Amino acid sequence: MIHKPYILLSILLLLNGCVAEFIPKIEEEKELLVVQGLITDQHETDTIKLSKSLPLGEVSEAKPVSGFHVTISDNFGNVVSLTESVPGTYLTPSTFYGIIGRIYTLHVKTNSESGNLTYESYPMEMVPVPPIDSLYYEKIAIEKPEGFFKGVDACQIKLDTYDPQNICKYYRWNFSETWKFRLLFDVPNQTCWINEKSHSINIKSTAGFDEARIKSYPINYISNVTDRLRTRYSILVDQYSLNEDEYIYWEKIQNIAEQVGGLYDIIPASVPSNINCIENPSETVLGYFSVSAKSSKRLFIQDNFEGIIDRYKKCITDTVYSPDFPGVNITSWILFAHKCGGPPCVAFYEITTDEECADCTLRGTKIKPDFWTDDK
Repeated sequence: MIHKPYILLSILLLLNGCVAEFIPKIEEEKELLVVQGLITDQHETDTIKLSKSLPLGEVSEAKPVSGFHVTISDNFGNVVSLTESVPGTYLTPSTFYGIIGRIYTLHVKTNSESGNLTYESYPMEMVPVPPIDSLYYEKIAIEKPEGFFKGVDACQIKLDTYDPQNICKYYRWNFSETWKFRLLFDVPNQTCWINEKSHSINIKSTAGFDEARIKSYPINYISNVTDRLRTRYSILVDQYSLNEDEYIYWEKIQNIAEQVGGLYDIIPASVPSNINCIENPSETVLGYFSVSAKSSKRLFIQDNFEGIIDRYKKCITDTVYSPDFPGVNITSWILFAHKCGGPPCVAFYEITTDEECADCTLRGTKIKPDFWTDDK
């Protein structure tokens, strides 16, 4: 999915942290409709999310809006109705997928509580997107090895892509990360997987070049302060085609996210949406209805990276001589049991007060992903 457009309002709230809160009087003091939507050419369910932003100065997430009638039409007269799964989330039918070259329009009709308004997107053409040619990584030396010091490594993930027909000139990328981690001790829940989606904005234009070729684009940087690279790591990168207007939209949001520093930076109203209210064209709408072709590629990384953080090296906090000590499995957990047959050997148990050291499911899941291949 696309990133939450109403992040623009949240970013502005960060400006009040220096001296005293100052809420400027602007037109965006009322609730605004926020549209988050993306359809692709893939045989997968697409999602349109609708919510209302809160007035500037109120620290809270946007409120999902329910009971709206949401449809998508194309330039061939086809219309599909979306089904509301949970409040504010509307899903396309399982049989629907976008077709390259067609033009799509989003239609939203509110319920009576919201005044029976009608919103429509601009007609959006689905531009083809080339496949990702290659997805690869490079080791980055944060600290170089010297003597007995092995150094500290990071990882830069990059991609190459090329459109020989020079049709797709604007790109956006999302990615999802999955990594396997293993606790140091032989506990019941020792091995798990963690899944996380990207929160950054990755866009690139080739409009100023003779050919639509992108080389060594840095899609994700992994430092040594995470354990992502300790055991085995995977990244799935989704590549989307954009039209010029949507590229400009994401570029402005990127500028806000990366360069916010003053009250007079770009404000939400200056980032135009492609959604309009039919009854009130001057009404501000946040967000974007995206129509993109999509290609994907996955990379596995299992390599030796020096200096990667070890979250579990200080797990052992005490030693006891009975498995029935006070607070067992409540405030303390057994990590290791050293047992023996009799004197002079004495049985003992290494314990921890950090439950994460004894149960990997507090961070991840024991369910192995379907795509996960065997380790080296």
